[in-house]
Amino acid sequence: MPAKHLWRKASFIPGFLIPFFFYFGFFSLPDATVAPPVTEPIELVMGCNGSLGENLFERGDFGSGTANIPSTDPQIAPGYTYAKQGPPSDGLYVITNYTGAWPNLYGSWIRIRDNSDDPNGYMMVVNASYEPGIFYQEEITGLCANTTFEFSADVINLISRSTANHIKPNISFYINDELKFTSGDIPQDETWKTYGFSFTTGTNETDLTLSIRNNAPGGTGNDLALDNISFRPCGPEAIVLPEPESFVCVDDNPLQLDARVLNSSFPENFVQWQISSDGGATFVDLPGETNFTYTITDFRSGVYYYRFLVAGTAENLQNVKCRVFSTPKKITVLPKFHTVSDTICNGLVYETNEGSYTQTGIYVDTLISSFGCDSIVTLNLTVIDDPRITADVIVDGPSCYNVNDASVNIMTGSSGYPPFLYLLNDDIQSTVPFFSSLAPGDYDLRIVDRYGCYYTEPIQIEYPPELTVDIGENTMIKLGLPYHFQPTVSYQDVNYQWTSPLSLSCTDCAQPSLIATANGNISLLVTNVAGCTATDSIYFSINTADSYHIYAPNVFSPNSDGINDRFTVFTNGFEAELIETFQVYDRWGSLLYDGSNILPGDISQGWDGRFKNQPVDMGVYIYRIDLLFIDGMKKTFTGSVTVIR
Repeated sequence: MPAKHLWRKASFIPGFLIPFFFYFGFFSLPDATVAPPVTEPIELVMGCNGSLGENLFERGDFGSGTANIPSTDPQIAPGYTYAKQGPPSDGLYVITNYTGAWPNLYGSWIRIRDNSDDPNGYMMVVNASYEPGIFYQEEITGLCANTTFEFSADVINLISRSTANHIKPNISFYINDELKFTSGDIPQDETWKTYGFSFTTGTNETDLTLSIRNNAPGGTGNDLALDNISFRPCGPEAIVLPEPESFVCVDDNPLQLDARVLNSSFPENFVQWQISSDGGATFVDLPGETNFTYTITDFRSGVYYYRFLVAGTAENLQNVKCRVFSTPKKITVLPKFHTVSDTICNGLVYETNEGSYTQTGIYVDTLISSFGCDSIVTLNLTVIDDPRITADVIVDGPSCYNVNDASVNIMTGSSGYPPFLYLLNDDIQSTVPFFSSLAPGDYDLRIVDRYGCYYTEPIQIEYPPELTVDIGENTMIKLGLPYHFQPTVSYQDVNYQWTSPLSLSCTDCAQPSLIATANGNISLLVTNVAGCTATDSIYFSINTADSYHIYAPNVFSPNSDGINDRFTVFTNGFEAELIETFQVYDRWGSLLYDGSNILPGDISQGWDGRFKNQPVDMGVYIYRIDLLFIDGMKKTFTGSVTVIR
């Protein structure tokens, strides 16, 4: 196995920069100084068509820090109170690097970070006050006349897409109280938007006031976050030629860079070349290099960025408020001599373009790079004995059938040289001794230490038995009869959850019962101790052809002997709910008995064979019954009954 070489670049995150050099707040200006609010969007061309200069608001990105909310009030929003905790209430604001860290985040708010690649970058979160008004104002002095500037800010609506009936933020930009741009309603799409405009100062205009107005009222909604406030000079398009990145050797011939200024509105273009040796983070002037060409004659190994400043006068070239800069040109100077020190495990091979090495020693190779540079590489190679890495591997299979959540936990012994790299089948890698979300299959585990010494072990992962449940086939039953469920489940220890439009004897037991009263789907969800679930359902229906029946005796003897002394009707005991009307007539149609709201089968109720409290004669009598069934159906039954004594 060839040795692995990992190169890491150190980085750091600067602390939060507290005080701004401008006022940022929500407060109202007198009506005479601010134009009436405009809530419909004004379409202006946003951005600079040429090159930009430095952001004159250096701290417009609110800085960076590891604390979720800095405790110090930055005092950047007059008229608003700094909350010091999130989320802020109406009329409050806070500086934060992540709204998702707040335990009591409003349910309608989204979880976001600032609009940058810095995970600790700060933004300003504002819960707007109830009254619209100016929430940003900055007085700028010392500007250059007849110069174009771009003013912008990143804004996001904090209300989530799924939340309805919330007020949307709406902002306007002013210069010297003159309306320049209105955003319209900022969409509720969980996306940062850049709003702003470009403008040109007048012939004698060197001072001005910039303002941003909040047009929407506070209350339910109008919650926003702000970031990357920018005020930058805008000038002609400035390009360094040749444009592509250049790779050169330390002993190459001089390289000429050309400054191109396109579509300039300056009466004359003045330039100053600059260089950066820290990846483009900072640039310094190249003394005396003010021509439109710059020739590099001294190449030293490293990575460099070159750019030029451009302004309309030599004086403005020294003023950050009046100049712009070109796109940077990257030049990589390849070194002549390389010294590499490395260590590999015994049995491995260190390979180069010139040879393969397996023993401790010092090796010198002369290489020619793809860019044609001669390089002399000195390799100090150390070969160490294999320490015989040991490991205990714990495999937790998938929790459920067809769920790919298996895991492998690895505990290495004291041998080996950390840090370790852990691999499964060479294509799944981890720097920690743990793998999760694995599917079943055969794996080859490999543990590799810093010098390439390794340990291997085969691993097999299988699904557990599938959890299944069967509650039977679709069922048809006579109205009012009881039915008992007897599900079949593939696991022993499970929880039951029945769902039914009908009334079950229980919903969390294994074998509930019901009285058939209506049609409907009945389903069962079972869950085992691992959290696996299975469901089954049937359609339960009433057999109407075999329902709605009664039994009525054809003879009774109301002789007060305690046997068959009353006449009533019977059902199967469940399907009928109430005898709403019970009437008995003689053969001439005279009404002898008129009862109501009688329970079917109740022998203590019904006709007692009397009329006006006198026994009727023996003979045949006609009855009419209106019967209400348990499913709401109503039916009328008629027949005859004989009275004997």
